Amino acid sequence: MARLFASASDPGAVKIDLAGSFETHRFDAMPTEAWTNKEELTHYFKQMYQGRRMEILCDTNYKAKKIRGFCHLYDGQEATATGVNAAFTKEDCWITSYRCHYVALIRGGSVEGVLGELFGNHGGLTKGKGGSMHFYNKENNFYGGQGIVGAQVPCGAGLAFACKYNAPPGGPMNVAAAFFGDGAANQGQIWEAANMASLWKLPLVLCIENNQYGMGTSTERSSSNNTYFTMGNKIPGMKMDGNNVLAVREGMKMVKEYCGAGNGPMYVEFDTYRYHGHSMSDPGTVYRSRDEVTAQRKSRDPIDSVKTLLLEHEFYTEKELKEIEKEVKKGVDASAKIALAMTPPPPTELYADIYTDGKGGSEPPPFIRMPDCMQSIGAHPFVA
Repeated sequence: MARLFASASDPGAVKIDLAGSFETHRFDAMPTEAWTNKEELTHYFKQMYQGRRMEILCDTNYKAKKIRGFCHLYDGQEATATGVNAAFTKEDCWITSYRCHYVALIRGGSVEGVLGELFGNHGGLTKGKGGSMHFYNKENNFYGGQGIVGAQVPCGAGLAFACKYNAPPGGPMNVAAAFFGDGAANQGQIWEAANMASLWKLPLVLCIENNQYGMGTSTERSSSNNTYFTMGNKIPGMKMDGNNVLAVREGMKMVKEYCGAGNGPMYVEFDTYRYHGHSMSDPGTVYRSRDEVTAQRKSRDPIDSVKTLLLEHEFYTEKELKEIEKEVKKGVDASAKIALAMTPPPPTELYADIYTDGKGGSEPPPFIRMPDCMQSIGAHPFVA
């Protein structure tokens, strides 16, 4: 089902100039403007601010040792996922890397579900078994969170194959987006998946979130070709301002139409920036300066850009936006308390979802060896 967007004929709609937001490779068209209104901009503002507050809470709770293991935060990149989600429907497939908290939130999740998962509790989005890198929501065609760098792209090609296979004859196809970072962009498995998608005309969007650093290595030092949207050779590409939610939305609407019409895959590069280090173990100040991060915050913050539009078009006053921020923060804080109060998964979750019962459910393995052998479950296969 196609989404409805503000148009020039809508009362209260405003036109936003998108000049300079795009570059293309073997693809002539690019958006020049976006129509939007108070309702859309308010939704994007609240959604991105909610995600930002959630990730800040992740930082706080990680430092308090309430979140363990790997933890990769998305603050600074919110406009990319928000714009893509606005252009997509729930029928389109989405698979991404381990920097996936915010995507899990906007693809049908909740703050308490995301945080509950990070706290290792049973009320988390994957029952406390996946953690930071392995969110999943099949109902909304969100297929994770992948812990292995680049491994999601061949899986994304498989999702694109399914989109084509299941499409009605002669009709438009849903598309599959495989997100990866600039640090993964030179992997062989990505080119193999792209080549296969091109040969089979699969509706695959290869989405590079270029946040300027692969771990601690800048794109200039890691890539002989760091114009990533051109890496597909014969496959067309588009680069867009990944910190402008309207640019991403309009660009991805065009990309979705192209790929869904049976033209094959497309490379898309989102020019964005992450505020935190690569992960919580990375302070993010060894390979870049604090001044650089501050300059990005002041000039290209994705939330501030929407805030500016809301003020320029007199949809809100500064005071009213502050009140919205307070309400969103209050809601995120309340969700965090709910998540912390959740209980850990019961021991039965250790062996759930391993063997299928053939009816869409799971059945336990015949024997599970516990640390104390006398507490093992089922009959020991080597004991009469």
